[in-house]
Amino acid sequence: MVNDTLKGLYEVVKQRQENPQEGSYTCYLFDKGLDKILKKCGEECSEMIIAAKNLDNVELKNEISDLVYHVLVLMAERDLSLEEVDEVLEERRKKIGNLKQFHVSDHNT
Repeated sequence: MVNDTLKGLYEVVKQRQENPQEGSYTCYLFDKGLDKILKKCGEECSEMIIAAKNLDNVELKNEISDLVYHVLVLMAERDLSLEEVDEVLEERRKKIGNLKQFHVSDHNT
């Protein structure tokens, strides 16, 4: 089941998409379109990576939050529901412990 906070945030994003409000950053992203949304996802991902590399957990949690928000905007833009992603994550959760075997012949070093 999708986390209530994540679900609530996604619902706000969808509401902004369906009922644009002047001055809303989310509406600005939808107005600018997919390229802008993707650019922001990339920027936030890079900032998250740098925060992790710098061992700055305060900044890291903020950058992860920024990335998650922008991914939710991307999902709404592409009409992808949280439930669809949750289904994939649940399938992956069920596979825990089903590790792929590594064979030396699979990797040339």
